[in-house]
Amino acid sequence: MVNGVRAPFERFTRQSTTGQPASTPTDLGFPVTQGTSFASQFAAVYLNFDAVRLSERAGRLAPFLPDGADQQFGWDGLGRMSAGAIQPYGIEVTDAENAVVTLMFQAGNRRQLLSVPIFHDSRTGRLVVSGRPGILPAPSSAALPALAEPERDKAAEQELRTPMANFFKAYAASDAASLQQYAADGVTLEGFGGAFTFVELKELVVPLPAGTTRKVTATVVWGVPTGAAPSAEPASGDPGDMSGKLEQSYVLTVVEQGGKWFVKSIGGAGRSVG
Repeated sequence: MVNGVRAPFERFTRQSTTGQPASTPTDLGFPVTQGTSFASQFAAVYLNFDAVRLSERAGRLAPFLPDGADQQFGWDGLGRMSAGAIQPYGIEVTDAENAVVTLMFQAGNRRQLLSVPIFHDSRTGRLVVSGRPGILPAPSSAALPALAEPERDKAAEQELRTPMANFFKAYAASDAASLQQYAADGVTLEGFGGAFTFVELKELVVPLPAGTTRKVTATVVWGVPTGAAPSAEPASGDPGDMSGKLEQSYVLTVVEQGGKWFVKSIGGAGRSVG
């Protein structure tokens, strides 16, 4: 019990005296959060270049590089590259001053990794890229095993189909009062407020066993607004100016109250079956 009281106090005092969170055995004193953030910002500059913007890239790279480093940090100034969706993937800490941060990014239709060596000056708390980065292929996606189809309650699916379609129609609309009539007692629901339009309830799965509280999975087709300003001119033929459709899946908990079904909760669905 004494150790349990003393441990958090010691962690707090260590943090208070240094101004930084206390290190854990796995980070060896290296500032993992700050180092990862620093490497992510660097990658956003390093992975994007265009031959017509040499000086702009050099200026943006400078705050990350050690004194005397090549201004383009290994790029010869020709060609172009564009990357985005940069996210932390992992970190390998050597000691309190050195680590290699690995980031995942998207370039074209490829997911790739970038490893960035980082040096942390423990005296000043400053960070710098300490060596040439390395681009690596990202792991391929996992093979997803099929799930067995659940035993379905066909009668309940038929009974719930119209109430669920009406619910999703109200869920898309801007009228909060209309949506609330489908909510279970004590539940407040918030919808899209007109951001999407309801097209159809494509599928409804109600597994057995039966009961007054059911967890159902619904696949809904939403209408996606074009975003284009209203115009009297004929349609341009650009697919981006046309209204689209988007299929999405939800899991809902519905309860029977007074012979009618009401929604208690709604969230994103889990794994698909089949």
